[in-house]
Amino acid sequence: MSKKAQQQILRLRQDLLRHNKLYYIDAKPELTDLEYDQLLEELHKLEQLYPEYDASDSPTKRVGEQPVEYLVTIDHRLPMLSIDNTYNLEELRKFGQRIRDSLDGREAEWVVELKIDGVAASVIYENGVLARALTRGNGVQGDDITHNIRTIADIPLRLLGDDCPDVLEVRGEVYMTNHDLAQINERQRLRGESPFKNTRNATAGSIRQLDPRICAERKLRMFCHGIGYCEGIRSSGHMEFLDEIRGYGLPASPFVSSFPTFEEAITHCEFLTQEIQDIDFEVDGIVLKLNHFHQREALGNTAKSPRWIVAYKWERYEAITTLNNITVQVGKTGAITPVAELEPVELAGTTVSRSSLHNADEIKRKDIRIGDVVVVEKAGKIIPRVVRVEKHERKVKLPEFPFPTHCPECETAVVKDEGGVYIRCPNYQCPAQLRERVRFFATRNAMDIEGLGDKLVEQLVSSGLISGYADLYQLSIGQLSELERMGELSSKNVVENIQASKTRGLAKVLNALSIRHVGAQVAATIAEHFQTLERLRKASVEQLSEINEIGGVIAESLYRFVNESPGKEILEQLEIAGVEMIQQDSGNAQQSDLFAGKTFVVTGTLVNYTRNQIHDLIVQHGGKTSTSISGKTDYLVAGENAGSKLAKAQQLEVQVLSEEGFEQLVSTENQQPGGPENLLF
Repeated sequence: MSKKAQQQILRLRQDLLRHNKLYYIDAKPELTDLEYDQLLEELHKLEQLYPEYDASDSPTKRVGEQPVEYLVTIDHRLPMLSIDNTYNLEELRKFGQRIRDSLDGREAEWVVELKIDGVAASVIYENGVLARALTRGNGVQGDDITHNIRTIADIPLRLLGDDCPDVLEVRGEVYMTNHDLAQINERQRLRGESPFKNTRNATAGSIRQLDPRICAERKLRMFCHGIGYCEGIRSSGHMEFLDEIRGYGLPASPFVSSFPTFEEAITHCEFLTQEIQDIDFEVDGIVLKLNHFHQREALGNTAKSPRWIVAYKWERYEAITTLNNITVQVGKTGAITPVAELEPVELAGTTVSRSSLHNADEIKRKDIRIGDVVVVEKAGKIIPRVVRVEKHERKVKLPEFPFPTHCPECETAVVKDEGGVYIRCPNYQCPAQLRERVRFFATRNAMDIEGLGDKLVEQLVSSGLISGYADLYQLSIGQLSELERMGELSSKNVVENIQASKTRGLAKVLNALSIRHVGAQVAATIAEHFQTLERLRKASVEQLSEINEIGGVIAESLYRFVNESPGKEILEQLEIAGVEMIQQDSGNAQQSDLFAGKTFVVTGTLVNYTRNQIHDLIVQHGGKTSTSISGKTDYLVAGENAGSKLAKAQQLEVQVLSEEGFEQLVSTENQQPGGPENLLF
């Protein structure tokens, strides 16, 4: 029985470790919380019955029995340096230029990730088992907080897999969600204790507790974003490192992307500032870092910080006010967005009285109710957002907000996105949607129609002068002159600007039409690939999804708009109105079918090309590119320090090409790829 019990204990530990990864890392749980707790309890009972099989890395050993007497100070094997900060785009670009100069003008691959506002920590595994965790301290020494890190549920006590590094030190940020802070502050109130001011203060106080039971109660979490002292890792760059540690069951930083140029990385920063509106943890900036480790080593460190990394930060401002009401707005895609109507409050030099609440799930998750005292934040130029409810200030029972079941404008029954969070009005003819679509159609990033502002659009829709985009091109000076605040001269200018928009090109048109999942970048990629609307109409969903960075969801949405009502009719009407549906050749139009049906992955340090240039060449010859090696990959173009992608390509018997081998393929269109002379090895 003893042997059988040992096997059962080991199986339960492995199962719980796997379920932890599914829950915290993959966000694909297979068990309910109750089922997980039942497995944990089963393991706990077996360990009590058979103490000879007890182990410190068992999932039942998260919280120690006794507090520690004091925090021990320990040396870091590698210093935990701080990061230099910038506060505007000009400083950021100067940093990028300094790095380019240091690399002799060569472009480098950049990683962009969120700067989590928490407490820095180092977690060390030896032979796959959690051995030690330290605070940053002064960068050279830190306090031993192993007893508290063990209580963080998303940090495994043992790494997954049998091929872990001998020593793995991951560095990251311990943090607390705003939702959990609200719950903790409510408990603080019931105990008669002062509430925590913000998540960072709560985290900093919790991680240094002597009693791990207090820390466990605070529900801390951690994201891993950096590499410390390691022996036996396989990665040669940051993106590969994040993939590697995810495989071990560690929670890597979310929303991380890599870019072949610094300018593209900066552009992505603007996108990220909008994404953070929907997350439940605090962010105080964006981090840009070199991807490849050999380039980091070449640049080295100053006395205080690495030369290869920078933080683009913004000042954060908070205020406390009262939520007077919740109203809803209908957007251009029918999404119904709840809006917080706030008691006006001064915040970062402006008076804030409204803030988006994003969606129904956000209201429920944060438990936001009319009459609540709420914390409102504004970070840099980002729009204000409601961070959390101060539940300890809720003196009376408040009713939950009843989200509308029908569109507030046209009274059509609303529907929720399948597998999504947004609730929408499905009526494409809804006046509110029409107003928002036409407003966007006229913006600079779309058809760029100067003078067609919000108030004029409102009048055009309410008066019935337009019921769709194509109607704009039939408007006359006389019709506009009869509208409020519209004289003959201003009407003439608007009509001329509308007519001038006919020649903006296919990319602008596709972006202007508010097609779900199709923004400016996707529209430009599609227009560049197909060049004309006619070619786009002939493309299948499969052909669309094979285009680099498009994917199945975008492909399906675009295909349905182009080929089904109402999108099909909208495009036909715009064609009749004289709107040009062609794209000027940018030099990336397909030149041959040499790589038709072939998928390439490009990795390593390139000498003769930038990553973008080699991607363009592949597309120009009918191929497509991907960022990961799989059984569907046909060729890997490998530069120096190719790393794990090269190893995986060899394992899957994917053809590996050097830059010279790739050039031979491109220069001889009649040659079939695959000759032995083109192999890297």
